[in-house]
Amino acid sequence: MKLAQVQITNFRNISTACLDLSPSLSVIRGHNGSGKSSLLEAIYYLGFGRSFRTSKHESVIKDDQSSFSVFARCNTETDQHIKVGLSRSRINEVTCNINGEHSNRLADLVSLVPVQLFTPQSTDLLVGTPSERRRFIDWGLFHVEHSFRLHARSYLSLLKQRNALLKQGQDITKPEHTFWSEQLISAAEVIDACRRQYIENILPYFKSIMAQFLPEFSVEIAYHRGWEKQLTFMEALAKKRDYDYKVGYTSVGPHKADLRLKVNNVSAQEMLSRGQLRMTVAALQLAQTQLFADQTQRQSIFLLDDIGAELDSIRREKFLTRLLETNTQVVVTAIVDEQIDFVENYNDKKMFHVEHGIVKEESN
Repeated sequence: MKLAQVQITNFRNISTACLDLSPSLSVIRGHNGSGKSSLLEAIYYLGFGRSFRTSKHESVIKDDQSSFSVFARCNTETDQHIKVGLSRSRINEVTCNINGEHSNRLADLVSLVPVQLFTPQSTDLLVGTPSERRRFIDWGLFHVEHSFRLHARSYLSLLKQRNALLKQGQDITKPEHTFWSEQLISAAEVIDACRRQYIENILPYFKSIMAQFLPEFSVEIAYHRGWEKQLTFMEALAKKRDYDYKVGYTSVGPHKADLRLKVNNVSAQEMLSRGQLRMTVAALQLAQTQLFADQTQRQSIFLLDDIGAELDSIRREKFLTRLLETNTQVVVTAIVDEQIDFVENYNDKKMFHVEHGIVKEESN
């Protein structure tokens, strides 16, 4: 998928903007507060249905406006042309548009627009909560394994029901609850198998990239499924039953899974510097990009916000070059020209400048 043109209306400080993007590399320059990140944030909405900067949708709507919209003309890998769009109102009404057909099903839209994001906060993937790492794994599965979406949605629904019963102090071993427990276990086992296979698949890509990005380190990845590895999920639930009654929620399961990285048998976040952590995250996301392309014969759209943050010029160029080699469409923001002087080496690029929410395309 490549975004040929993006139209943005009433989004933060942007009244209206239209960007004819390069299928390869688009660079957006501007001072802090000019609207660079807002442009990426608007595109991000097409791939996730939400912001990467706030959980409050109404806060991204331009002052005195009732809603925002983002529309895009896209070209697929099979030379099809589709139009997609999304709008949200201050009362949280959401409308998706796919080739003129309206829907409120975000999953239909985001499955068409595989967006990835790298920002100065992307180190949260390693230093943040396990939920960050679960989202990383599940992004790859969401866009490849359609059955995974159904099992993940089913598991969360059943988990919510089980937690409600636990909080009420009900006996979840009663026959009337047996069916739901069996469904929970079935969904959990599928999710776990998919995640374990995904990590096994991504590992060779990651190690190859790390050998180029940080050759001085040997980084190992371990997947922890959310319960003791020697137990089945049924056995784990039984073992934790009394504890779960006490705390009022399910303490084991795929919703507790984690991905742990170690360097020389020490946690990566303890061993690596801030810049090295960013390069490790870059390697993970690049590995995910390459695996996605190989598994689906599709390309993702990669948003790279503030490329100069904590990456020296050599590592910036390595990262961007490897991304472009995968035929990924990349949109980059930068504050000053010195952060992106190496882009002169790339062909098929477009340059944009944004100031006070007004975007202009520059001549190369």
